[in-house]
Parts: sequence; C-alpha cells; structure tokens
Amino acid sequence: MITSPYDKYRQSSVKTSSPAQLLLMLYDGAIRFCKAAIEGVDSVDYTKVNTSLGKVQTIVTELITTLDRSYEVSNQLYSLYEYINHLLIQANIKKKKEPIEEAVGYLLELRQTFAQAAAMTAGQDLQNG
Repeated sequence: MITSPYDKYRQSSVKTSSPAQLLLMLYDGAIRFCKAAIEGVDSVDYTKVNTSLGKVQTIVTELITTLDRSYEVSNQLYSLYEYINHLLIQANIKKKKEPIEEAVGYLLELRQTFAQAAAMTAGQDLQNG
C-alpha cells in the first residue's frame, strides 16, 4: 500500500506518462544512480556503490528487455546496453569510478538523443493534429 504523497505522485506520473516520457524517466534514474555510485566510490561507501549500481543494472536490463529487436537500431542499442552493463559490473568488482563515468556518459548521450526525438515527434503530432 502506498502511503507517502511522493510515492502516490510518482506512481501517478508513471501511469499517465507517454512511452517517450517513461524512457526519459528510466534514463534519469540510471544517471542519478550512477552519480550516487560515483559518490559512494569517492566516500569509500561500498554499500552505496553496490546498491546504486544494482539499481542502474536493473534499469539497463529493463531497457534491454523492452527493445523491439525488429529494427537494426535496436540491435545496436542492445549491444550498447550490454556494454554499459559490463562497465557497471567492472566498476562494482573493482570499486572504480572510471567505468561508471564512461557508462553515465553513454546514458547522458542516449537520454539527450531520445529527448530530441521525442520533442521532434511531439512537434509533428501537433502539426498533424
């Protein structure tokens, strides 16, 4: 049962968001947890590193499982997501922030690309509607 007003708002926003907005939320979460993992490495809080990287890996796994593999670009994204997962595993094993920084760089680029595509699509919908 959801009791926190924030949790109720978050659940409502997920239920009412478009697929593009949901995708951006996933990227935002992955980026936020990567940054938390970097903070954990810097402060030698390995529990925080492990927990944060586990959350990023869960998000990346969700991104992988929702790909429509009938498009060539999806196969390329699959490879990139797999590489990001590899970086996160290496970062967690070695407790190094460089692989996390590389992963967050890819996630930021992907988020920006999808945000631009969503904006262009929304503009077309407005023009066609």
